[in-house]
Amino acid sequence: MKIFHTADWHLGKLVQGVYMTEDQRHVLQQFVKDIEAERPDAVIIAGDLYDRAVPPTEAVQLLDDVLESIVLRLKVPVLAVAGNHDSPTRLDFGHRIMRASGLHIAGVLSSQFEPVVLRDEHGEVHFHLVPYTEPGKVRQTFGEQEVRTHDDAMRVITDAIKRTMDPGARHVLVGHAFVTPHGEPEANTSDSERPLAIGGAEHVSARHFAGFHYTALGHLHQAHHVANETVRYAGSPLKYSISEEHHRKGYLVVEVDGAGLARVEQRPLVPRRDMRTVEGLIADIERHPVNEDYVFVRLLDEALVLSPMERVRSVYPNAMHVERKQAIRSLTGDLQETQGRAQMDGYSLFRAFYQEVTGDEPSAETERLFAETLQEIVLKEGERDEAIEADDDGVRAV
Repeated sequence: MKIFHTADWHLGKLVQGVYMTEDQRHVLQQFVKDIEAERPDAVIIAGDLYDRAVPPTEAVQLLDDVLESIVLRLKVPVLAVAGNHDSPTRLDFGHRIMRASGLHIAGVLSSQFEPVVLRDEHGEVHFHLVPYTEPGKVRQTFGEQEVRTHDDAMRVITDAIKRTMDPGARHVLVGHAFVTPHGEPEANTSDSERPLAIGGAEHVSARHFAGFHYTALGHLHQAHHVANETVRYAGSPLKYSISEEHHRKGYLVVEVDGAGLARVEQRPLVPRRDMRTVEGLIADIERHPVNEDYVFVRLLDEALVLSPMERVRSVYPNAMHVERKQAIRSLTGDLQETQGRAQMDGYSLFRAFYQEVTGDEPSAETERLFAETLQEIVLKEGERDEAIEADDDGVRAV
């Protein structure tokens, strides 16, 4: 069975005030052409179809156009789950009606797992759709009071699926989570990924997916495998922050043979405009040939540069950000280079601010209070319905 695995479309995404809709349309048209040429047995979208719970009209129309082409015109089934950026109830609307046409969307988690069953010449392949869900919602749905973290939640969900798995079928899990080899932090992250929780509570161990022939994941924007070749992130189809500058964007082609062995190949998608860093003196940059890429410019001039964005945009009209690379003196008196606060995470910004104001490191209690506050902000920014239902223990699992 041939499967196209993709994720993290983030339709309606704004990057530095620029809507990426036309760039998304450009790569998704390539994706549809590849589907038309190869006719896979299924297409997986592993969460974050939209960039926010209430997407702009243009994003909704784009998703409708793409799904109409894949499902109705090309007759290829689509299997999708809600991500942490999506509204689960909106994606879940009409899913029973759409299932008859080959569009299978799981927006809201249910305790009754009914796999989507597709067939090839070797028999059945069962697709288990697991939408992103807060631990508090999983605790409520399954009545498992010990669930506090995302790892706890995934353990309960996968155990429930495995209890009813058909041993004669091949099994594919589709999910949206921060999966690492042992449930611990790792480096495959980017600035455009909204954290799922604070203080390590978001990490999920790859061991929960033992027993599935392939696990199709979304959330992390860099394509990579976790622990073994069959637990995979497809990555996002476009670069959504400068931290993704060196990512190879595209989708995965997965072929599952009759014995359940999965062979995976990454296919590239060519963007309308690249996203990259340009570094140099302003006088040198102004001599570059005109280029339409989305660039983040780092100026090396020691003297102040007047109207830097206007001057940069005379050469790079789609420049997104300009900053000066400069040396700062740390609290110990050492000179350190900084490349802008935009590349610092929330914890680093807080510690730097606290040290600058007080001249000392924040205490463990201060960091705990900050973590609680930041977690509440993360949930509010996500605009997720589950955040309202989760009790204090679920919200503050740090």
